[in-house]
Amino acid sequence: MISIIIPLYNKEKQIKNTLKSVLEQTFQDFEIIVVDDGSTDNGANEVLKTKDQRIRLVQQKNAGVSAARNRGIQEARFSLLAFLDADDIWKTTYLATQYGLYKKYPQCNVYVCNYEFRNASGTVTPTIIRKLPFQGTDGALTNYFEVAACSHPPICSISIMVKKEAIQAIGGFPIGIKSGEDLLTWARLAANYQIAYSKEVCAIFNVEGYDFSEKPKRLPAEPDVVGKALKELADNHTIPNLNQYISHWHKMRSSIYLRLNMRKKSIEEALIALRHNPTNYKLYIYIFLNFIPSRLRPF
Repeated sequence: MISIIIPLYNKEKQIKNTLKSVLEQTFQDFEIIVVDDGSTDNGANEVLKTKDQRIRLVQQKNAGVSAARNRGIQEARFSLLAFLDADDIWKTTYLATQYGLYKKYPQCNVYVCNYEFRNASGTVTPTIIRKLPFQGTDGALTNYFEVAACSHPPICSISIMVKKEAIQAIGGFPIGIKSGEDLLTWARLAANYQIAYSKEVCAIFNVEGYDFSEKPKRLPAEPDVVGKALKELADNHTIPNLNQYISHWHKMRSSIYLRLNMRKKSIEEALIALRHNPTNYKLYIYIFLNFIPSRLRPF
């Protein structure tokens, strides 16, 4: 009934627990497709040690996470696809919750549940999801871009189930993007399909310990393929709050450049963000902070 796609790259120590969390689901009608994207460790062998006839291991040369997910989509036998990363886990009710959304909201093609963050020491941090358009436990997420512009991402790569035909229609996951490829995929889905959302926390996103006071570990991608693609989406669709979300994307990039003391790039990104949403007051703060010595900034 559900094809579960797990891209695997050098997660030898984590993949066993990830698979365990799937096999312990209360909903058991599924297949698992693990796409080994050219790992150089023993992750593939760990998959083979897990004896369950529903698990298929597909191996390919390293091509990136999007290519691995797309290969999984191609290999999937069922019409419903769920994605899980090789170092994250699901709570036992995850698939049951997603399948419940599928049955309850037949007008939707995308099904999402809430998730939480857990660091290496086991500390759990909830997501902050604002402006949901319904009051109950679940409902139609009719304002995805408004929610995404003021919250943690309402869709995560471990909290989404989608109809195969829908994700194929948008071209799958974009190739050649090192960061933000998932956010662009969700935006394309949201622009074309209805989304059902559950507030139930059913997925756990494992994150390494990170202190905001530390400098970012990598630069924003250049050229900004995601930003360009989001603008093209706005040019081709009339979608409420999409420009607000584009502004949010460039605000995030401006923040990273600011913390790296790349003042010119930070201001450039802030100005782009302001063109899409002049009321985003934080952007004026970012521009101001770029003109004061870094030692005087709060971060």
